[in-house]
Amino acid sequence: MRRKIAAGNWKMNGDNNLLDDLTTLTVGQNISDPEVIVCPPHTLLNKAVEKTVNSFIKIGGQDCHVEKDGAYTGDISASMIAETGAKYVIVGHSERRDGHNEDNQRVRAKVQAAWSAGLIAILCIGESAAERSSKDTLTIIGTQLHASLPDDATAVNTIVAYEPIWAIGTGKTPTLNQIKETHDMLRDELINRFGTEGMKIRLLYGGSVKATNATEIFQVENVDGALVGGASLKATDFQPIIDALAET
Repeated sequence: MRRKIAAGNWKMNGDNNLLDDLTTLTVGQNISDPEVIVCPPHTLLNKAVEKTVNSFIKIGGQDCHVEKDGAYTGDISASMIAETGAKYVIVGHSERRDGHNEDNQRVRAKVQAAWSAGLIAILCIGESAAERSSKDTLTIIGTQLHASLPDDATAVNTIVAYEPIWAIGTGKTPTLNQIKETHDMLRDELINRFGTEGMKIRLLYGGSVKATNATEIFQVENVDGALVGGASLKATDFQPIIDALAET
């Protein structure tokens, strides 16, 4: 059985008050209860780890450089993230792929860098509105998965998040059938490539997940949780999503 995950991506948001708010989140302590991950901006990583050191909440970074160190102004390495005590890092988010011109090869190198630093990579893949309209969605996403994920992926070092670009922050979501079709394809691809290990790698859905639609999304087969954006910033918004996941 794959343990469910509720992961929050704060993006370029957050302050000490939001970190204090984190401590109000609750979840059961059984192995069947969801794993909760929060990925604040890099400037808050140390404090986030300190705030949650005795908590069920795990902390992750939002991106990492492919190199361990060097003359890369403004970047942060996977080893630097790991040194804060964080355990995860998001790689390949569409806002990085599009805004920073990161292709599949670059994302693949970041996944490898994350693993080398002992971090669990949350690999993001997803299609644009134009790609969705072209009806080549499954081919496009399958190509992203194959090209972005190194051959030594396991359920221990990798989580995959499907985030249709056109649904991120827009209030729009794919139909439940579209989510199922995509997640079923991703599961098949993982099994074909990694065998029984591919059955264990967890698949998250991301894109305008909120309290009002979380339950129905989590009931879709092969959806093992969510990568949540804006609704993870406030505990009062994130808690109902965690609760919905615990109940499915």
